[in-house]
Amino acid sequence: MEGGCTCGAVRYRMTSKPMFVHCCHCRWCQRETGASFALNAMIEADRVVLLRGSPEAVDTPSESGKGQKIVRCPDCHIALWSNYAGAGDALHFIRAGTLDEPDRLTPDVHIYTASKQPWVVLPPGTPAFEEYYDRNELWPEESLARRRAALVD
Repeated sequence: MEGGCTCGAVRYRMTSKPMFVHCCHCRWCQRETGASFALNAMIEADRVVLLRGSPEAVDTPSESGKGQKIVRCPDCHIALWSNYAGAGDALHFIRAGTLDEPDRLTPDVHIYTASKQPWVVLPPGTPAFEEYYDRNELWPEESLARRRAALVD
């Protein structure tokens, strides 16, 4: 899957499917996106290939206090992905809306639903949590193995 920013200065390709897709309803994501939630596809950084441009990382506060880097196009400033302190630069949280075909990714889980907008209706059958969850109970073993391998390097 390929994606990029609005102005076209930055283009990227994900060379595999993501490990897991979060739909986060926390107030921080709502503020950062200006929307009701953020849809983030977690993938190893080495599985994201830049096709064009040089995005820049902007250090941004986070609710955890550990911060995050939001990687943006230097021209139109669209957020392409985030890197959270817990995983450092090893994992990218791709903003699914920047994909050419964002409808190919659906959430594997809804998180921080305690602060979701009341008019957002969650689909039946997709796990949802008021806060975070235990990934060992929800992620497929293949995704857990990929995460372990990415964080070891």
